[in-house]
Formats: sequence, structure tokens, C-alpha cells
Amino acid sequence: IFRDGMRHHFREELLALWNGAVKWSGEGVNYTLKGDPLDILLHWRILPEYENTWERVLVTIENITARKRAERRFQNLFDSSPISLWEEDYSAIKAYFEVLRGQGVTDLKEYLEKQPGLVSEFTGLIKVINVNKKTLELFGASSKEHLKENLHLIFRDEMKVHFTKELIDLWNGKLTYEQEGINYSMEGEPINIQLDFRIMPDHEHDFSWALVSIQDITSRKKAEEYLRYLGTHDAMTSLYNRAFFEEAIIMLENRRKEPVSIVILDLNYLKYANDTFGHQAGDKLIRRAAEVIHAAFGKEFVSARIGGDEFATILPEVDEAAAAEYVKQIHALIALNNKYYREPELSMSVGTSTSVPGRSLEKVIGMADDAMYRNKSEYHHRRKDDN
Repeated sequence: IFRDGMRHHFREELLALWNGAVKWSGEGVNYTLKGDPLDILLHWRILPEYENTWERVLVTIENITARKRAERRFQNLFDSSPISLWEEDYSAIKAYFEVLRGQGVTDLKEYLEKQPGLVSEFTGLIKVINVNKKTLELFGASSKEHLKENLHLIFRDEMKVHFTKELIDLWNGKLTYEQEGINYSMEGEPINIQLDFRIMPDHEHDFSWALVSIQDITSRKKAEEYLRYLGTHDAMTSLYNRAFFEEAIIMLENRRKEPVSIVILDLNYLKYANDTFGHQAGDKLIRRAAEVIHAAFGKEFVSARIGGDEFATILPEVDEAAAAEYVKQIHALIALNNKYYREPELSMSVGTSTSVPGRSLEKVIGMADDAMYRNKSEYHHRRKDDN
């Protein structure tokens, strides 16, 4: 009965006796006569008047094998879960809430806006009780201790945004919370996460037991971003597409500040390049045109491929003179581009127009388009004269 695993708890009993204790309680292991282990809850007490000799000790043993088996089953489910699980203690946050309420704070959102540094202070009040194996894998921690010692590396920067919402929900009595956000691995790599937070039943009064589940949705977010990119960009040139350009014009029309300039660009002799050098050469010309537009306007403005060989750029708060300077820059970049590529030659016709009060952006686009076609006509006449 008294062997093997029993020695662990008997060691604690001996230490208690050595330190003068007259009673002790703890869990341990005994064995049946057939050799089966029994999880036990053991209590002993040296009876009154025998404290000096220890001749009379009352020992009670309770069989808790079924309970311990259920606990181990729960722990195995927790440890082997395919998503990251955290058991946390928020009781210090609950206590801080009570302090703030006692100071007259009624709106935590407004209070945190005035004292943004307080969010970090709240973060430091969270006590991590336990995490599972998936958590260690997700964040690249070698052990639970390693993870707990480096929580500041995981919970930082963007994480404060969704944690602030979590605090406000808790303050307002909402004890469950779902949110997407960003955590970081131990190596500093961002991880897109889906977080589910809940105060567990019977702990609503003190927040001492919270369960947090974290799913890595980085791959999903990348796929969503790629689909969004495809929906707003031209795949060949990486410029915006026509749909995005038109939506941007509508949004700008509703809140525009004068002036707004529009630049329309169109490739010259794309059909000739396709017929003479092949469609691959024509596609290359389109990509080279996009390179020039990227270089001229950068990411500050919306530049789009609005047709097969037609491009447009929106220049908010850019007047006519500044737009003309951009056109000069475009022609200089075209000349530079042609120095680094063989045939076919890159050539674009460019037209601009600038808004005035009362003139719609649709009208401005039409005027820029007309100016581009005039420029194209002049270009063709020059080419004929040169020939």
C-alpha cells in the first residue's frame, strides 16, 4: 500500500512534522493490494495531549481517483487542443476597476483616451496561470516559464488596440469578447490572430479565472489581402484598376478641395509593337509605362490602368502649373526608360486638366482625355514630318 508514488507526499508530511506542525493535508498516491494506484486526499492530526510523543495520530484517507482522472482528462484536452489556450487571472484588473469607480470614473473609454499609458499598466496586471502546448508552438517559446518571462515581446504595439476594447467591454459588464488582432512571436514576427476571451462561470464577481483562445489566422489574412489586392489592382502593372479609380473619383467628388488635377496617359503605337515584335513586347511596353507612372507619382496619388493602353492619375490639391511639372517629369522618365530597354520604344501621349469650382470631376477627366488625344495627334504629325 505504502510505496513508490506515496513517497512524494510522505516527504511533505515529514517536513511538516520537522517544522512543528500538528496537522497536515495533501494529495498523494497509495496502492490497492492488487497493485492498482489510488489517488488519495490524506489528512492527519496529532491528537490532543500527544503533541510531545506523537503516539496517537488520526489519519483519514479519501479516494479521489475518479476526480483526479477527470482532472487529468481535462488537462489533456487543454494541453492537446489544436488552438492556443490561456488560463489567466484578471482579478487585479477587477480590483483596479473598483479603485477607479471609487475615484468617480464612470466612462473608461473616455478615461483611457485621456491617459493612454494606462492600457500598458492594465496589461501588467494580467496573471497567466497556464498555457497549452499549441501556445508554445505558436509563439516559439521553449517552455511555459520562457513564455511567461517574455510576455512583453508577445503583447505589444497593435495588441493594445484590441486590448483597450476588451477592457472597455469588461468595464461595461460584457464578459465575453471576440476580436481580430496582432500578437508577435518570440522572434518578433507578427501573427494575425482571432482572439476569444471569456470570464469563466462563477468567477464573474472577481475575474479570477479567464479563458483565452487564440487562433493563428495569418494565412487567411494574407489570402484576404491578396484577394483585396486583386479586386483593386491591375495584375499586369500593379497599378490600381479602373473600378478602384472610378470609386476614388466618387469619394473625392463628395469631399474634394480645389484644385484637383487629372492626368490621362496613353501608349503610342501599342498595336504596331504587338504586330511587329509580338504581344509579349506589347505587354512589356505596358509594364514599362507603369514603371514610369510609379516613378513619377509614387504611392501618394491614385494611379490606375483604366484601359488596355490607357492610364490615369488623380492629383488632389495640385494646380495646373504643378500638373504641368509632373508631365515634364513623365517625359524625362520616358527618355530615361528608353535608355535601359531595347526596342520597342516607349512613347506616351499625355493630357491634363484641372478643376474649377462648379466643374465636376467627370468633366475634368473628359477634358484631360481630350487634351491627351490632341497630344497624340501632334505626336503622329511630328512622326510623319520626321519621316
